[in-house]
Amino acid sequence: MNSQNYIDLEDEFGAHNYKPLNVVLNRGEGIWVWDVDGNKYMDCLSAYSAVNQGHCHPKIIAAAVEQTKKLTLTSRAFRNDQLGLFYRELCELTNSHKVLPMNSGAEAVETVIKTARKWGYLIKGIPEDKAEIIVCKENFHGRTITIVGFSTDENSRAGFGPFTPGFKIIPFGDAAALKEAITPNTAAFMVEPIQGEAGVIIPPAGYLNEVKAICEKNNVILILDEIQTGLGRTGKMLAEEHDGIEADLTLIGKALSGGFYPVSAVLSNKEVLGVLRPGEHGSTFGGNPLACAIARAALKVLVEENLVENAEKMGAYFKQGLSEIKNPRIKEVRGKGLLIAIELTKEAGGARGYCETLMEKGLLCKETHDNTIRFAPPLVITKDDIDWALERIESTLSGA
Repeated sequence: MNSQNYIDLEDEFGAHNYKPLNVVLNRGEGIWVWDVDGNKYMDCLSAYSAVNQGHCHPKIIAAAVEQTKKLTLTSRAFRNDQLGLFYRELCELTNSHKVLPMNSGAEAVETVIKTARKWGYLIKGIPEDKAEIIVCKENFHGRTITIVGFSTDENSRAGFGPFTPGFKIIPFGDAAALKEAITPNTAAFMVEPIQGEAGVIIPPAGYLNEVKAICEKNNVILILDEIQTGLGRTGKMLAEEHDGIEADLTLIGKALSGGFYPVSAVLSNKEVLGVLRPGEHGSTFGGNPLACAIARAALKVLVEENLVENAEKMGAYFKQGLSEIKNPRIKEVRGKGLLIAIELTKEAGGARGYCETLMEKGLLCKETHDNTIRFAPPLVITKDDIDWALERIESTLSGA
């Protein structure tokens, strides 16, 4: 079968809720992937930062295979020998006190919503069913009904109501707006350190420090969604480290498994998670021994191979190279670490066509919000790889 055969199968039997580039991949190694016709591509999306360690990392493969042969699932009705080790290693790496493991990023977000509300009632004394959580415009925290209910992306919301109440939306990067929005019923403020899906939008310098101070002064939980920015992507283990702060609750996922398995986690830097009691929250697969073994190996790779440091160095090199491209179609280049975006002018005609041309030249990336191309390669990328990519990006933008 060739690529078109597989595309036809998807179109005939699958729901049409995605519009992927028409490349059918069947193999990956490091930053490279191959399609069913044998063509080779540089992956500059990393499965939305899930494969920070590179595709099919041999050390993570070995851990997965070994654990698969021993024990994969117990549910949380019983204990397993991987969970406590995973907790300890993750806490030591992220300076956290407590961990609650889940599967997907959206599940982690739902978990903190429940936890923040519970904390608001039990600890802060908010009247029952009156808890508020503040979020930001242009946020992306997942796809569940509750989460899309506080999205401002009409494409995510339209036709899915009614939505869960209890959320207040303010502009991103505006600490004064947060201060004004807080009431005695405010339990938490949830925010992405960098808005990835919105087009790699970086807040003003000092924003997170100001936000942290406002939350502390008003006894409000600060929740940082680091599902995309965490685990090395921005050149720090967690993006909050750029500002020298610690959130009360931090969400991680994606690269927590190196792309091998759905694993997410809620990290708590104070006793917020202590409000949950047996039976109040859980997951059949969350914290299973296979997930824990894979996540432990994925974290070890990040540390042992200095991938966080490489993201910082290569990100600066990649961003500088993009900034040096002189092209009237480029409105702005922005990013931190290896989370980088080129925003095109409206006159450029939209980002999708450029992504399709880059695919034909062997580079895979994805448009976001119509006019923005996002680049987020695996953290194992080298200068030579980046030079190869820059050459193709420059020629594509120039129409060559």
